[in-house]
Amino acid sequence: MGDRITLLVGTTKGLFRITSDDRETWTVAGPDCDGWPINHATGDPASGRLWAAGGGAWHGAGVWRSADGGASWTLTKLADGDMDAWLRNDPDFAQMVGWTPTDPAPFSGEVGAVWSLSHAHGVLRVGTKPAQLFESRDGGETFAMNDAFAEFPGRDSWQAGAAGLTLHTIVPDPGDAAKLWLGVSAAGVFATEDGGASWERRNRRSNAETAAAHVHADGTVHEATDEVGHCVHNIARAPGGADLLYQQNHQGVWRSRDGGRSWDEITEGLPSTFGFPIAVHPRDPATVWTLPLNGDMAGRFPPDASAAVWKSTDGGDSWTKKQAGLPVKDCFFTVLRQAMATDAQAPAGVYFGTNSGSVFASTDEGESWVEVARHLPTVLCVEAVEGV
Repeated sequence: MGDRITLLVGTTKGLFRITSDDRETWTVAGPDCDGWPINHATGDPASGRLWAAGGGAWHGAGVWRSADGGASWTLTKLADGDMDAWLRNDPDFAQMVGWTPTDPAPFSGEVGAVWSLSHAHGVLRVGTKPAQLFESRDGGETFAMNDAFAEFPGRDSWQAGAAGLTLHTIVPDPGDAAKLWLGVSAAGVFATEDGGASWERRNRRSNAETAAAHVHADGTVHEATDEVGHCVHNIARAPGGADLLYQQNHQGVWRSRDGGRSWDEITEGLPSTFGFPIAVHPRDPATVWTLPLNGDMAGRFPPDASAAVWKSTDGGDSWTKKQAGLPVKDCFFTVLRQAMATDAQAPAGVYFGTNSGSVFASTDEGESWVEVARHLPTVLCVEAVEGV
């Protein structure tokens, strides 16, 4: 069947590891990371190292790392939280709970939480709230802010999304260490082709997309404008050398064939313009999965309260609803932006987690689904790591 699969499932109460050797029987371990809210996690199959990141006002912001497949974890804090100030002000209680005073974390007051992780070409990158990019070249022990992104012209005009101004998606090019894409809510897509020394904002619609307004199946009207909506929810890169990208944003699903320099809308055929996750097949650039929700202000659950993953095998030109094994009645869960992933096996596995604490898996490329975990805390992310 293939290598061991570990699903790294970040939740509001720590990281869980859901593991299988055959993609049929799954075991759940955790919670890890001292119960921190874990917004995103990733791993390096070559070394067996894992990283998990998150935090918030209470814990501060930080990145956890494990060199033993999750058996033990070490924290690198980027910023202190309310807990640190509270314990410093009450040394007796701090001693009682075993807390050892430390120097303030290096970016305290500048960072509220870590929202995204990416490990590629020997560099670990993290995106934070507020939207900054940090880089580590020692496996996550220390981090430095990317100055070029921090000093991007016009940054003070960026608008925050509902969750604040967050850098929530980091997409590296596996074949080119100099190329990288970022997703920021609600500032849009950014790209570098020189390893982060400079950045370009890439939110332009293609010429074909600016021709006329369009009314979608859910009644949403997209006016003819020059730009894609800036509230990007997730970006996925297709395999291979071409600069083929997909994004799900606040206004639908989009495709770019030129590395994000221009975007065409491919929402037609989906039941809604709103959703969070999008995933691409590990080998077939034309196979894509997304999970639409009923709308921003309508509850953010599956249309008609019937769960479905929508699949395209032609690059988004058409979509097919896949529901076998999913709750098709009275389903009100939400699937968040980082909570869908694929593995690299054949056939490819597809996975997603819900805010109701379930994790679903498909081992036939989204045609049918099984629930492999339930009753977890709210799932914030799902990533598949092989061989760990």
